Amino acid sequence: MPWWDAQSHADRRPLLLTRGRLKTALRGWFETQGFTEIEAGALVASPGNETHLHAFETSLTGPDAQIRPLYLHTSPEFAAKKLLAAGETRIFDFARVFRNRERGRLHAPEFTMLEWYRAREDYEKGIEDALALLWLAADVAGAERLRHRGLECDPHAPAQRLTVAQAFTHLAGIDLLATLSDSGMGDADQLRVRARRGGIDVADDDDWSDTFAKILTLRVEPRLGVGQPTILYEYPVCEAALARVSPGDARVAERFELYACGVELANGFGELTDVAQQRARFETEMARKARIYGIRYPLDEELLAALAHMPPASGVALGFDRLVMLAIGAPNIDSVLWTPLPE
Repeated sequence: MPWWDAQSHADRRPLLLTRGRLKTALRGWFETQGFTEIEAGALVASPGNETHLHAFETSLTGPDAQIRPLYLHTSPEFAAKKLLAAGETRIFDFARVFRNRERGRLHAPEFTMLEWYRAREDYEKGIEDALALLWLAADVAGAERLRHRGLECDPHAPAQRLTVAQAFTHLAGIDLLATLSDSGMGDADQLRVRARRGGIDVADDDDWSDTFAKILTLRVEPRLGVGQPTILYEYPVCEAALARVSPGDARVAERFELYACGVELANGFGELTDVAQQRARFETEMARKARIYGIRYPLDEELLAALAHMPPASGVALGFDRLVMLAIGAPNIDSVLWTPLPE
């Protein structure tokens, strides 16, 4: 039945009302922490510069009939960082965001990203925030255990902490650091060999990041957040996106992800503010995107200019719909969206 069928909606409505309670509770938590709620605009000049991130394209027609290409944002991140440069210190946004080529049990083309930033606070504070929100969501929903596809997680249990290298060693039997250069760049041949030894099917033209993603998806992620939440941290620099390099090991970056029941809930960074380094990363990602997909997105020159004025900060993006899904035991993302997009 379609979601707008009266009986279907009646069945879904208790879940949606709980969604509303969770949103109210999380908003209240941020307000008590001294955060200011922002509303980032959805139309942007650049939707993000990651290889496998796909945006919805549109255009703006001006009063003079000149047409300017624009995109629907995939995250409020670029706007939020400009606000940090402008002087904001603690901000959050329940942002409606849009991602193309994403549809499934854990993905929707339009969804809600809860994103927050703390100026002059390190990313350990972001980890603490993410865990606090997980606990709060479970309490509001009355969930002593989170459940998804046969897996359970106690949201109040002390979080397991694993570096990405430790997770690959213990869960996939692969020495990830041995495939990285001193600066954190990956050797594709070495990682493919190790993946094949572990029984993972990789193609000859898979680069390091492709192989990394396959190992993570098949061997590592399904075993994270089982019994207790898991913090996966210290991602290789070549998977750092907009995270700064770790001061303790130049091969890894200040990036973490929070998992429960094998589901990634949050992705956080110690934010990179080095303009030249960020531009180089963007250019590398867009060259790879052009090679794989035949397209590239423009760089946000305003963002790069703002980074020079942005203070050190931590930032976290949490999939609000996924959090709701786990807190109320729903089977998929569409179950907790008020108006899901038809298949």
